[in-house]
Amino acid sequence: MTPQPGKSAKAALAPGTEPTAVEFLARLHARQSDVEQAKYQRYFKTGEGDYGEGDFFMGVRMGEVFTLAKEFAAMPPAEIEKLLEEDIHEARAGAVKIMALQTQKKKTTEERRKELYELYLRRHDRINNWDLVDLGAGRVVGGWLMDKSRDPLYDLARSENMWERRTAIVATSAFIREGQLDDTFAIAGILLHDKEDLLHKAVGGWVRDAGRSSRERLLAFLDEHAATMPRTALRYAIEHLGKEQRAYYLTLKDSVSPN
Repeated sequence: MTPQPGKSAKAALAPGTEPTAVEFLARLHARQSDVEQAKYQRYFKTGEGDYGEGDFFMGVRMGEVFTLAKEFAAMPPAEIEKLLEEDIHEARAGAVKIMALQTQKKKTTEERRKELYELYLRRHDRINNWDLVDLGAGRVVGGWLMDKSRDPLYDLARSENMWERRTAIVATSAFIREGQLDDTFAIAGILLHDKEDLLHKAVGGWVRDAGRSSRERLLAFLDEHAATMPRTALRYAIEHLGKEQRAYYLTLKDSVSPN
């Protein structure tokens, strides 16, 4: 599908127009590309039994989705939820990006931030792929919990839903930015032996990022867990260490298990 003749894919919203899901979808369709659709089908695992089984990609570059999201950043939560209900992956990506953009705007009220946080958790059934979680968990969930109890993240970390578990660790990126590392390492410990490879990647990646603020905390975590943690998580966690340190921790892992 390509934009119809005379139809501008870049037309701006009319001044004073309330951003709606219907208009966002129309603009999304105008940017559809069969080439991009084929790329997504190769990149995301959507086959039977895969983590993204049944997920439908229209074929719109994420850069264009994000550009649209900026234009529609004032979309009210009720309209955002309509986008979340769409089967089209790019529509849900736009919805979560809009939520993140709204959350980080200084003029956004605490009431709206709470509403977005609650919407994210309530409709986690539609935030059901790793990129969707990564788009919103840090700003929408972690941002809201910054000055509140972090208990909801520990509940998510023990959820049967893999995407909720991923939200638990990804949300801590908000805390990492403020130098608050306890929750990242604690939740990483809970998820360390998760059955899902996508969780191994998240654990290793967020532990690595926390290590930028405290190499000492990272090394202590590795000293305790490197020998038994999944290899994928370990490789992500040690990515920014020096060659000798990486070799050391991989040797610890190999001494226990070659897998």
